[in-house]
Amino acid sequence: MISLKNVFRKSSLALVAGLLLVNSPVVQAQDAVAGKAIFEGNCQACHSIDADVVGPALKDVHQRRGDEWLVKFIKNSQELVQAGDKDAVALFEQFNKVPMPAFSSSLSDEDIANVIAYIKAESEKPEAVVAENPVTPTTADPSATTAEAEVAFLDLPPMLLFTFALAGAIIILTILVLVMLFRIFVPMLGDSIYDEDFRSSFAGRVLFLMRGDATLMTGVAKDHIHSDHDFDGIQEYDNDLPPWWKMMFYVTIVFGIGYMLHFHVFRTGALQEEEYEMEMQQAALFAAQHADDPNAVTDYEVLTDAAALESGKSLFNTNCAACHGQEGQGTVGPNLTDEYWLHGGDVNDIFKTIKFGVPAKGMVPWQGKLTKDQILEVSSYILSLQGTNPANAKEPQGEKE
Repeated sequence: MISLKNVFRKSSLALVAGLLLVNSPVVQAQDAVAGKAIFEGNCQACHSIDADVVGPALKDVHQRRGDEWLVKFIKNSQELVQAGDKDAVALFEQFNKVPMPAFSSSLSDEDIANVIAYIKAESEKPEAVVAENPVTPTTADPSATTAEAEVAFLDLPPMLLFTFALAGAIIILTILVLVMLFRIFVPMLGDSIYDEDFRSSFAGRVLFLMRGDATLMTGVAKDHIHSDHDFDGIQEYDNDLPPWWKMMFYVTIVFGIGYMLHFHVFRTGALQEEEYEMEMQQAALFAAQHADDPNAVTDYEVLTDAAALESGKSLFNTNCAACHGQEGQGTVGPNLTDEYWLHGGDVNDIFKTIKFGVPAKGMVPWQGKLTKDQILEVSSYILSLQGTNPANAKEPQGEKE
């Protein structure tokens, strides 16, 4: 007869072994692998481990919030927000009040636990160290661009430094000569500098300007009252306009004549309409050379063959259904089955919206994640959903097309 002591010992060993097995890295790795697949199918459109996308970065989120809070938030984030949970409300406000889809009906508790296990596994991975290999530009590659280095003034070529020094010396000598001439000749003039003829001359005005008399700039105040200009006791002086004002007026007349001859008589300059046309042509050339230009004009046609639409459906379910619903009925994102569009309902408009996204509204750009052909397949599939009228469709948004 087997003793109770041996049975108890064997049962204890089995229990300990089972607990160790449950917490072993092998089981955790299996959970993380399953969680990766679930994450990529449901969460990757809005979340990244290391960077904010539509939602926050998830690295070490289990340490900041705890598993229990994460489970509640994944199941239904809006319940926590409406309940006044400070962390949920803060996230909702921080990320433009874009509600996270509720996964309580589409993911089981085991699925959610696997997603959290995947987040933990990714958070614990050491950051990859990228070795920086400086690239030395060579003359063999003319397309290589090099940063412009700042050069100190004293490091300029000697000839250039000599030119600057010579110019400075000439300016200083000129000023000194003028000062000396004034100091020599002004005393020789004596009281004659106060004669009206000399003071009214240009040389006299310059001399007295240096002594503080601004007549050269402001003109002479005659203080002559117009005898026939009397309005309710208000009289008008007959003073000249300031010379600086008259000089600027004459300059504008000369400029206006030159402008008219340049643009309207000889037509050597381009008017605004011509400049606009040239700039538009340059922009068109730029757009043709840069495929990632959001203003580039595209002329894609809607794909109608079954294989392309089936591929588009698969891509839609994997990447878009989390925000637009499995049937395109709209959840976080707008309804894609009605006739109303926020950013245009042509296949080229939809292609551009998918490619470049609308980050301000929570729509991430998919260029770099999907190829051009895949984006066109998704765009064509979305157009095939028109008029399907799925259940629980979101209210129309945008303009009817």
